[in-house]
Amino acid sequence: MSRYAIRAENLSKRFWLYGERHTSLKQRVVRGKLPKGREFWALRDASFEIERGSTFGLMGQNGSGKSTTLKVLAGIYRPTSGSVVVDGRVSALLELGAGFHGDLTGRENIRLNGAILGLSGKQITSAMDQILDFAGIGEFIDLPVKIYSSGMFVRLAFAVAVSLDPEILMVDEVIAVGDEEFQRKCFDHLFDLRKRGTTIVLVTHSLGLIRDMCDQAMWLEHGQIRGLGPAVEVADAYIADVNEREVQAHHVTSAEASPSGESKRLGSGEVRITSLEFLDGDGTSSPVLLAGAACTMRMHYSAHEDISHAVFGLGFLHESGVNVSGPNSGRHGSWSLKSGDGYVDFVVEELLLQPGTYEVSTAIVDRGHMFDYADREFDLRVRGRGDQEPGLTRMPGTWNDPVRVTAERQVNTATQENFLARS
Repeated sequence: MSRYAIRAENLSKRFWLYGERHTSLKQRVVRGKLPKGREFWALRDASFEIERGSTFGLMGQNGSGKSTTLKVLAGIYRPTSGSVVVDGRVSALLELGAGFHGDLTGRENIRLNGAILGLSGKQITSAMDQILDFAGIGEFIDLPVKIYSSGMFVRLAFAVAVSLDPEILMVDEVIAVGDEEFQRKCFDHLFDLRKRGTTIVLVTHSLGLIRDMCDQAMWLEHGQIRGLGPAVEVADAYIADVNEREVQAHHVTSAEASPSGESKRLGSGEVRITSLEFLDGDGTSSPVLLAGAACTMRMHYSAHEDISHAVFGLGFLHESGVNVSGPNSGRHGSWSLKSGDGYVDFVVEELLLQPGTYEVSTAIVDRGHMFDYADREFDLRVRGRGDQEPGLTRMPGTWNDPVRVTAERQVNTATQENFLARS
């Protein structure tokens, strides 16, 4: 048996795009020949290998060629050029309800799909109870699938695809249609298939799934391979590229956040915050900050007179409405400010905010007196590097190596507990 379940060499797929097409013989006779369509290469010169028993992720932006690649591998599309060798029985879940006949019941469609996959009636019957249990759609199994919801379609299609003992499983990102409970069941089953040696090819936009499940990954962009290799490395390169594009897009407008002219500023006004600037670890102004990286938040102010005591503060409100943090300079004392313009830096060695959008409030106060307060006037975009954790903030700490508790230690501990109990 070959080491590789799938091998592709210079794989390409071309489509022709037409602005207008004849729909009848009459139109063809009256209008004559239409202009030639424009060629579109959905996949171009892609070469890769997928080891048997591994999980391979396909990632990239919408329209990058991921689904086309999967359909070529599944044999639905014939490649325009290049070659692909698939060694093993393939089970594919590519589109919602693909291969289902709307007038047949769910049970009948299970038998139909099993026959398409080359299974005998006896094999399908033996797997029927497992499929029904996994799908969990109850009495709807004996009703026509044309009345099914999109979630029920996915449940039944996925149950058929994974329950017929596939050697190679190809899944497009249709699992996302299911509810949370079903998604967990799907991922648990995919994990079991991995342990049993099933080769899995997965199209997904979830970088967490790429990192956690996949051994190798391929990043496609405009039909061409942009990255190919270990899943974590490819995911890191992809998210870095996405972050860079976002930074460039926002730099076109402004690198600084300024308060809205329509807002009502509170405070006596002797000194005001004029803008809030975000700088990355290199000191470069940036509209986007990276979670876990060093950064500086620069508060620009304008003082109309000398101020003897001033304390600067920031407030971060998550887009969900949760008040995350409110650091201020009071712990370091207060500053005196000269009339004119200036700025104060809040330097962060490691940004503990998780990816998301935060509304930022600013304030300048003096022992209870408010000079300036801008309530949620500024926006901060925090982006991850593909390794974010759940929650709103990171919790700094160090994980120690596991310690094995020996039997002797357990006996000694039990003896001490018994002694203390008798005492």
